Amino acid sequence: MSEQTQQTAPIPLKWVGPLKLSGNVVTGEQEVPLATFETPLWPSVNRGARISTLVEHGIVATLVDERMTRSVLFDAHDAATALDAVHVLRERIDELRELVAGISRFARLLDARTEIVGGLLFVRFEFATGDASGHNMVTLAADRLMDRILAWLPQLGYGSISGNYCSDKKATAVNGLLGRGKNVVAEITIPREIVERRLHTTPERIAELNVRKNLIGTTLAGGLRTANAHYANMLLAFYLATGQDAANIVEGSQGITHAEVRGDALYFSCTLPNLVVGTVGNGKGIAFVAENLARLGCAEDREPGENARRLAGICAATVLCGELSLMAAQTNPGELMAAHLKLERNQR
Repeated sequence: MSEQTQQTAPIPLKWVGPLKLSGNVVTGEQEVPLATFETPLWPSVNRGARISTLVEHGIVATLVDERMTRSVLFDAHDAATALDAVHVLRERIDELRELVAGISRFARLLDARTEIVGGLLFVRFEFATGDASGHNMVTLAADRLMDRILAWLPQLGYGSISGNYCSDKKATAVNGLLGRGKNVVAEITIPREIVERRLHTTPERIAELNVRKNLIGTTLAGGLRTANAHYANMLLAFYLATGQDAANIVEGSQGITHAEVRGDALYFSCTLPNLVVGTVGNGKGIAFVAENLARLGCAEDREPGENARRLAGICAATVLCGELSLMAAQTNPGELMAAHLKLERNQR
């Protein structure tokens, strides 16, 4: 058996922007790194970024909530036994919070949600995780919580450290409803003149296409709590450039694009309830990742969690730039394909 060796897979990376940003987690102008083989993504996101510098307030990124989850599974004899256990968990939740505080400097237990299916008890623990995305942090905490709960309730049995009610790296209704990671809304209001001159379309055409494509089209396709054109493109490029677990774009790309005409302007927003990002932990010690995070202003000496919140705000704004640019292009026959052919041939 041959010895396995670690190799590095080079992916083209460019910085685009700057984006003009405001909101409750990040303000000012900031360039962003995107690592991708889909080279037309760079000028597409850059077009959206350019628009942000031309409007008042730029892109407003609002962090709505943050919580990383891990669900565990207990085995009970029947539903009544599981329900009794739920009552005990609710009564003693503060003891569980104290346990988590004692095993981690940064993890805090926020809540525990439960579901009973026959004799199975699913508990979805929700944690704050500081600047880490928190995969390992919440799994360790959940493991210790299971031990404590099983000691309290010998009528329960161990089922699994992960019961898929988390839900990690899966497109699910529960993540869309309750959020996983950072919940961020990115918004921009663009005067008609800029829409027409820079995006070669109108507010009305973008708003109409959003309803027909992102809302009706996604409904026909059976989308789960999602209605967008291509969040996954920007997320993957941003995640790879900043050392994130790229598989989390599965839930990360669940989100809703909203567009409407307000007076003589286009209001355009991207809501992303499942941004699993962090600025410390696995992948962040790689040299180019550390350099990128520093250049993004996400490696500063701040209160725990603030660097990760800043990163999430920048990430959501980047998604908006690419989403806006693509939606504008798709209002015009042939524009999208012509751009791909021109840009990809120029890269050869």
